[in-house]
Amino acid sequence: MADSSLLNHETLGTDSNPAIIIIHGLFGDKDNLKSLARELSENYYCILPDARNHGESFHSDSMTYPDMAEDIIKLADSLNLKQFYLVGHSMGGKIAMETCIKAPERIQAAIFADISPAAYDGTHDSILDALSNLDIDQVKSRGDADKQLAETISEKGIRQFLLKNLKKTDDGYQWRLNLKALRENYQQISAAVSKGQYDGPVLFIKGGSSNYLTEKHQQDVAARFSNASVKVIEGAGHWLHAEKPRIFNRLVIEFIAQ
Repeated sequence: MADSSLLNHETLGTDSNPAIIIIHGLFGDKDNLKSLARELSENYYCILPDARNHGESFHSDSMTYPDMAEDIIKLADSLNLKQFYLVGHSMGGKIAMETCIKAPERIQAAIFADISPAAYDGTHDSILDALSNLDIDQVKSRGDADKQLAETISEKGIRQFLLKNLKKTDDGYQWRLNLKALRENYQQISAAVSKGQYDGPVLFIKGGSSNYLTEKHQQDVAARFSNASVKVIEGAGHWLHAEKPRIFNRLVIEFIAQ
């Protein structure tokens, strides 16, 4: 019988190769960074989990970073991974940071995409409101849902990304996301990563047009990561892995290969 507290996940590559766990951000799922995993899978064993309350993973009332880091460690244990690399975007980057601090001896190196360890103000409140206010009983197609979301979210790309979380059922549609838990735990999701130290190599990749990782976060980074470097992808925003995938993937592959 499957362990219901184990993260849903997909693997690419051969399990005898070095392992990389690749963690998506808020409102995402295991497919978000799959283009990176495909490129890596020739030489690495790539594990793509759905974070708790996302995708097909279990629902939980808690979304603290220590709990979500424990999910990653438990997943690694289930796959018999003694050591592994980490890649995480946004919320997934914070989960990866927390995992580095919680189990530093197991992490060979880590890459954090457009996120710092610091606390953030409520940057996703409008999205949570829009998703919560969507009248799902009136949704007969994804087009219906898109039309409702367009009233408050003008960017089509963001709406398409969010609507990947709609699941068709016999009775209509439902969210795969645990919206209730995301809303109730949003303060925890926006919170800082735990204090602690990881001395292994880490790379922060910043979107040049994004304000998620700036000079004001330097102290928070230095307090936790003594061996950190930064690369900037000019012309990219917070969704740098989707906006500039070739550059993003190359930076990740080059860093891990060092």
